[in-house]
Amino acid sequence: MTTPDQPSPYGQDQPSPYGQGAPPACYRHPDRETWVSCVRCGRPACPDCLRSAAVGQQCVDCVSAAGQTTRRPTTVFGGRPARTATVTWTLIAVNILLFIVELAKPNIANDWGLLGDATFSATGPLQGIATGQWYRLITSAFLPPATGLGGLGFLDILFNLWALFAVGPSLEQLLGRTRFVAVYLLSALGGGVAFFLIGPSNVLALGASGAIFGLFGAWFVVSRRLQLDSRGILVLIGINLAFSFIYRSTIAWQDHIGGLIVGALVTAAFAYAPRKNRVVVQAGAAVAVLVILIVIVVLRSNHLNAEFSQAAGL
Repeated sequence: MTTPDQPSPYGQDQPSPYGQGAPPACYRHPDRETWVSCVRCGRPACPDCLRSAAVGQQCVDCVSAAGQTTRRPTTVFGGRPARTATVTWTLIAVNILLFIVELAKPNIANDWGLLGDATFSATGPLQGIATGQWYRLITSAFLPPATGLGGLGFLDILFNLWALFAVGPSLEQLLGRTRFVAVYLLSALGGGVAFFLIGPSNVLALGASGAIFGLFGAWFVVSRRLQLDSRGILVLIGINLAFSFIYRSTIAWQDHIGGLIVGALVTAAFAYAPRKNRVVVQAGAAVAVLVILIVIVVLRSNHLNAEFSQAAGL
């Protein structure tokens, strides 16, 4: 910055471009005299073209350039920081809402539930994922079992909501909302695909357990990456897996295993991606997992359809 008591910024050996002895003028408004210059580029500027800075004043062009190069804050894994657990609370609300809907309209379970290939009546049409109803892989994860499980349907949704409340907000803040949604949905899809692959094709399954186990796997990976104590989540995973196998006749343990594996794999890709091209690596890993799951569904569908055609003598 210069004042009338200081020499012109053009110096004694460099005449002012506005004429010999003429005062400097604003670089954007040549008709406006000014003795103030930008602290970054040194160009004289009028008050309308200057903005206050930490030290002195900067011209509007320098302020604009600085704004374009300022890096947005990110989480430790590259996501945009989430101050509130908006996604977690939305998922909890959706699960509660659909639970109420299912209580009022039980038939929605047959329409949205996880089913491989079966009919609901002797003369009814063949339904399930193998017939092209792929949406069941996701909708089933948002439709908790209102009945069944030996009367433990309410306990199932209570546990899932508690688990989502317990680990969801922290994961959402660490991963960022977009990556958290990706982990949740891919875990739900992975659990559904695992049940479709190795579970009975004529059994209906419901619940968000695959997604919840995916969050458990995600929390384990994050704990290891940040060098936190992971014994608590390991105990929780172990207890729930044991419970799943003990009651395997009424619990879709395949869904739990699939969600756990996919959730851990996707989060590992997010957590251990190199800083250089991190977003590309993370997105590529998520897409790769999605493609693998799609291929499994296609192959399993073809296998079930071939079995049905053979049994029907077609």
